Amino acid sequence: MKMADLTQSADWKSEKHVPVIEAPDKVRAGELFTVKACVGLEIPHPNTTEHHIRWIKLYFKPETGKFAHDLGQVEFSAHGESIEGANKGPLFTEPFASFSAKLTASGTLVAVAYCNIHGLWESAKPIVAEA
Repeated sequence: MKMADLTQSADWKSEKHVPVIEAPDKVRAGELFTVKACVGLEIPHPNTTEHHIRWIKLYFKPETGKFAHDLGQVEFSAHGESIEGANKGPLFTEPFASFSAKLTASGTLVAVAYCNIHGLWESAKPIVAEA
């Protein structure tokens, strides 16, 4: 079995589990830019003790490179848990993350999100680094 066998993908506009990558189509090489990754932009994903997004991880695969690079991971740790019971806690984190990066090459951003009920979901967005 391979990771590809465990990961699902779809159009994020019609499937609430797919991570959305918001980034420019083009950036200037070496200049800082922001990438946002979230789950539930168009169709809200539940955020309950029983059903939630646990984390989003972001990678970058350069066009000419063989391997992907790990940009970072954001973990969402509060889903309404409480000693009083499920969904009675004082805090619910939402699955929205922001990353800052500088590119020296064009490639593809890949986001992977984990739902505690429905597993791994991924999406990708090409990005061009211009001189």
